[in-house]
Amino acid sequence: MKFNPYLNFDGNAEEAFRFYQSVFGGELFVQRMGDAPGSENLPDDEKNRAMHVSIPVGEGQSLMASDCVPSAGHVLNVGNNNYISITPDSREEADRLFNGLSAGGNVEVPMEDQFWGDYFGSFKDKFGVYWMINFPSNSK
Repeated sequence: MKFNPYLNFDGNAEEAFRFYQSVFGGELFVQRMGDAPGSENLPDDEKNRAMHVSIPVGEGQSLMASDCVPSAGHVLNVGNNNYISITPDSREEADRLFNGLSAGGNVEVPMEDQFWGDYFGSFKDKFGVYWMINFPSNSK
């Protein structure tokens, strides 16, 4: 199991990560909102926002983030700008962690296969902590 911090930004995730990269080093990865299915419906100023950005920060660990999408109703609030992202060792462990930690909380994205290939879900637990569970497709 791996834990990775996941941050949300309001349009400046790539800028923040270029700064973090200057401190931590490593290769910067950026995937844009305009790369996602359905992005043709996004306003032009949101297509360049980061859907996912990451840099390595240790052996098998990453610092990751994305930008909010205002046209989808996303609002950056203190609290939802940080997630704990867990990469479990199996799909079954992903379900166990998701079901256990999300009990009594608010599910944002149910555990399901995503268009990028991974098995993923996210939620806010009953204590207000935000979590992501992501089982990589290349781990099957």
